[in-house]
Amino acid sequence: MDPHSPEMTVGDILDLLSACDRDTPVRLAINPFFPMAHRLGGVEKAVDEHGRPMVYIAESPEAEQFGPLPPAVAVALTWQDPVEAPPRRRRGATGPDAGQ
Repeated sequence: MDPHSPEMTVGDILDLLSACDRDTPVRLAINPFFPMAHRLGGVEKAVDEHGRPMVYIAESPEAEQFGPLPPAVAVALTWQDPVEAPPRRRRGATGPDAGQ
């Protein structure tokens, strides 16, 4: 991937996907502020308003959403900071015999 270009290319995607098992399902991560996982529906070639070739990766026609993105994926995408559970503190005893 060219660090000087904001655009990811087909070659970049192919390079990244070549390290993955071909039978692994692919999901689309959408919306860094409310990360959700969606099913892919297709790939479409087009030309932009400047005559440059473009490729669009589309969500499925059913707009199937699988729910929240796993936290580890959101962290890996730098969409969220790692979060640790707050430390638990010992609770006091309750009930009729509490404190005796």
